[in-house]
Amino acid sequence: MSTLAALTRLLHLASPALPVGAFSYSQGLEWAVECGRVKTEADAREWIGKLMGSSLAHCELPALVAMMRAWRAGEVGEVARLDAEFFATRESMELRAETAQMGYSCARLLRDLEDIPAFTRQALTGFEELSFPAAWAAAASAWALAPADAATAYLWAWLENQVMAAVKLVPLGQSAGQRLLCALSPRIPEFAEAALTIPEDRWHNFNPGLAWASAAHETQYTRLFRS
Repeated sequence: MSTLAALTRLLHLASPALPVGAFSYSQGLEWAVECGRVKTEADAREWIGKLMGSSLAHCELPALVAMMRAWRAGEVGEVARLDAEFFATRESMELRAETAQMGYSCARLLRDLEDIPAFTRQALTGFEELSFPAAWAAAASAWALAPADAATAYLWAWLENQVMAAVKLVPLGQSAGQRLLCALSPRIPEFAEAALTIPEDRWHNFNPGLAWASAAHETQYTRLFRS
C-alpha cells in the first residue's frame, strides 16, 4: 500500500463517521460534569488529559498494538487471549458494554468491506464477543498500517470524541473544543511511540476515578450519553 493510500485508510478508521457509535459514549465524563468535578474548560482539559495519559496510554493503546501484531501474524488465538485480557480491565458494566458494542459494530462493518482479506473476515465471525481495540486492530493490520501510525489515529479519535462530549456537556463553545484539541494532542505521538515497546507485564489500568465515575453514571437520573 502506498503512503497516500495508507493515509486514506488511517483517516477512514479515525473518522467520526465510522459507524461504531463512539459518539454516544462519554466514559464517565457526563457524571463528572453532573457532580461538579468538571465545570470549566480547564477542568475538562485536566480530566481528559489525565485519562489519556493513564489507562489509554498504558493499557488500551499497547493492547491495540499487540492485537495488531497478532492479527498480522495470523494468530487468532493470541488475539482472543489479548481480547479477554482487555475485557478484564473494564471495571464497570457500562465500560464493558461500550467496548463490546463498538467492537461488534466495527467487526460487522469489516465483514461487509470487500478489501478486508477473507481470512480476517472469517476470523471475525468466530468471536462471540470482541472488544473495540481488537476489531479496530483487525482493520489496521488488514490494511497494513504502521503500528505507530495506527496508535496515533486511534488515540486521536478517542481524544476528539472526549472533547466533543465535553463541548456538549460542560458546555463549552466550539473554539474551546479546538483549544482543548490543540492543548492535548501534542502528547499523542509520545504515547503512540511508547505503546510499541511497553511489555505486557507493564500494562496497567489503575484509574479509580474513571471506574467510580462510570459506575455512578449507571444510575444517573438524566443522561445524554451511554457511559
